[in-house]
Amino acid sequence: MCDGDDLFATVAQERLAQRAPLAARLRPHTLDEIIGQQHLVGPGAPLRVLVEADRLSSAILWGPPGTGKTTLASVIAARTAKAFVALSAVTAGVKDVREVADGARRRLGERGVGTILFLDEVHRFNRAQQDALLPSVEDGLLVLVGATTENPFFEVNAPLLSRSTLWRLEPLTPDDLAAVARRALAAEGGAIDDDALSALVVVAGGDARALLTTLEVALALSGGRPVGLEDLERARHSRLEHYGTDAHYDQISACIKSIRGSDPDAGLYWLARMLESGEDPRFIARRLVILASEDVGEADPLALVVADAAARAVEFVGLPEAQLNLAQAVVHLACAPKSNRVTVALGRARAEVAVGRHRDVPAHLRDAHYGGAERIGHGAGYRYPHDYPEGWVDQRYRPEGMDDAVFYEPSGQGHEAAIADRLARLRSRDTRAGAEPGVSGEPGEAT
Repeated sequence: MCDGDDLFATVAQERLAQRAPLAARLRPHTLDEIIGQQHLVGPGAPLRVLVEADRLSSAILWGPPGTGKTTLASVIAARTAKAFVALSAVTAGVKDVREVADGARRRLGERGVGTILFLDEVHRFNRAQQDALLPSVEDGLLVLVGATTENPFFEVNAPLLSRSTLWRLEPLTPDDLAAVARRALAAEGGAIDDDALSALVVVAGGDARALLTTLEVALALSGGRPVGLEDLERARHSRLEHYGTDAHYDQISACIKSIRGSDPDAGLYWLARMLESGEDPRFIARRLVILASEDVGEADPLALVVADAAARAVEFVGLPEAQLNLAQAVVHLACAPKSNRVTVALGRARAEVAVGRHRDVPAHLRDAHYGGAERIGHGAGYRYPHDYPEGWVDQRYRPEGMDDAVFYEPSGQGHEAAIADRLARLRSRDTRAGAEPGVSGEPGEAT
C-alpha cells in the first residue's frame, strides 16, 4: 500500500510539473543555467564559491521581483548536503518556525546533518516572528536564507540582519531578458517577431517572471504563428504602440525634458503614453526621484519628498491607482522652480577628488569619542555651533588649501534664493574665531 501511495504521489508530481507555469518549468537547476546576477553567481563570484563549497552561512537575498531569489534558493537546495526546508512568511507563523527548529535539532543530534531554512517573503514576518528565529540562527542550528523585495534595513530585525550576509540582486538587463525569452521559445517550440521581442523586454522591466508569464499567454494566443505585437497587447490587456527599446527611452526622455521645461501638460501626456503602453511604473518613478534632485534641488526641497512618496506608492498601492500618485509627482515637479545647482556642486566636488587631492581631515574635526583621542589632539579646539548665537561659529571645516573652493552656488530660484542670502551673510560675517559662546547647547556632546 505504501509503495502504491509513493507511485501515485510520483505520478501526481510529474503531472503537476507538466502543468506548471512556464516560469516554474524553466527554472534553472544549476548556477550555470542562471541568466543575470553574474556579480553573485558568475565564475569566481562570492555567492557561487560559497554555494559550490556548501559553506553558505545565513543570508538575505534582496532584489526586485523576478530577479532570481527563489531560483537561487532552489539551486542551493539541489547542491547542499544539509536538509533544506522551505517556508513562506505569508502563511507561516511562530509555531512553524519552532517546528522547523525542533526538527533541525533532532536531525543534527541523530544524523549530524545541518538544516537550511528558506524563508520566502521574509519581510512579511513581524518583529515577534523574526525574534523567534533569532536563537536558532545565532547558535547555528538553522542557516537562514531569506528572500525579500523590501529594503531589509527597514523590514528585517537588526540582530537577525547582523547575523546574515546581504546579497543584492539587480533587475535583469535587456540582454538578460532577451536571453530568457529565447530560452523559453526554444523550450516551447515557438517564435517571436523582433519588434515584439523588443517590446516584451521593455515592458518586463527587469522581471524575468513577468516576461515569461506574458510570453506564455502570448504564445497561446498566437495559434502557432510567431508572436507579434498584437499578441502581446492581448496578453497584457494594453496597447504597446510598437513600444520597442527606442520608444522606451524616447518617451521617458520626452517626459523628463517636459518636466524640466516646466510644462505639466506635456509631462502628463508622456506619462499617459507610457502607462498606456505598459511601461513599468517603477521605472518611471525612479526617473522622477532622480529628476527631483537633478533639476529642482533646493529650489523646492519638497520636490524630492513628493517624488519619493510617489515611488513608494507605486510599490505599496500598485497600478491602476498609483498612476494618480505618479501624475501628482509629474505636476509638482513640472510646476516647481528649477535649479541644477546641487548637480553642478556635486560634479565640482567629485572633480576635486578625482584629481587626487585627498587632503587630511583637520585635527579639530576628527572623531574624539574614543579612548586616547585627546592625547593625540583629535577634536581639540572644535567649537560646537549650538553653543553660539544663531547656531553658527566661524571655524575651519575644509581641508588645508581649500579656503577659496566653492562648489555649491545657489541660484535665485524658489527657496534657493533664501539659501543664497543666508550663505552670503554667513560668508561675509566678521566674527572672531574665539567669540564667546552663547548659553544654548551642551558642550562636548557633538562629534
